[in-house]
Amino acid sequence: MPKAYVIARITVTDPEAYAEYVKGATEAIRKFGGRPLARGGAYEALEGEARARNVILEFESLEQAKRYYHSPEYQAAKAKRENAGIAEIVAVEGVE
Repeated sequence: MPKAYVIARITVTDPEAYAEYVKGATEAIRKFGGRPLARGGAYEALEGEARARNVILEFESLEQAKRYYHSPEYQAAKAKRENAGIAEIVAVEGVE
């Protein structure tokens, strides 16, 4: 079974509220076996519109990535992010 990746592109509009989101999201990532591959850091727009915060999380499967996202733990964290930024998040299955 191929691994899966949650990819988030975010524009943070309220850093303090976003920091609270990160705390809860980090716990949910850990609980569901996610592994951060990129979380912020330097970036360069190569094509199209870029966002200042880019996150890539690795999970054992697409099902596990969806369990993480739909979990009560992550949804509680997400509620803290709703007025703290604009996000685009996808889960994508990797190749074997």
